[in-house]
Amino acid sequence: MNTIEIINKRHSYRGKYLSKQVPKEDLVKILEAGMAAPSGCNKQTTSFIAVDDSGILKKIKEVINPPVCETAPAIIVVLTQRINAYRDRCFAVQDYSAAIENMLLTIVELGYQSCWYEGHITDEDRICDKIADILLVPKDYEVVCILPVGVAESEPVAPKKKVFEERAWFNTFKG
Repeated sequence: MNTIEIINKRHSYRGKYLSKQVPKEDLVKILEAGMAAPSGCNKQTTSFIAVDDSGILKKIKEVINPPVCETAPAIIVVLTQRINAYRDRCFAVQDYSAAIENMLLTIVELGYQSCWYEGHITDEDRICDKIADILLVPKDYEVVCILPVGVAESEPVAPKKKVFEERAWFNTFKG
């Protein structure tokens, strides 16, 4: 597949995963794709923890309520540091967003599926803090997202998208 095909094939997958393990070499490729993402003022505010140990996965899955990614054989936990850059602005959100998209595309390229879980993790329940405690994440890092990784039990369903003319224009806004 070329890049455009991968972009168009990638969809959020919220289904069950096969019990097939994700090889460490593939997890490394996914993490390296995240690390290759652009970073505001090169502050490199985004870090990752790949979790494939069944005991640690069980602990993480126990604190996620309502449950998601229960059958995923691996999870990538995305961390950020709020570091100011240009004109005292922090680009952490942009940094981790670019890194996550790189990883999601790489996940599809390698034959796996995933879903970007952020709001569910960082809402009022602060599941992110519980995950951080399990993974011994230092207080100057924040867990912002989890990405389950695995072979999908079923094909992801493409969501209905608005037509091009409703979201993209040339030269002036035409909405």
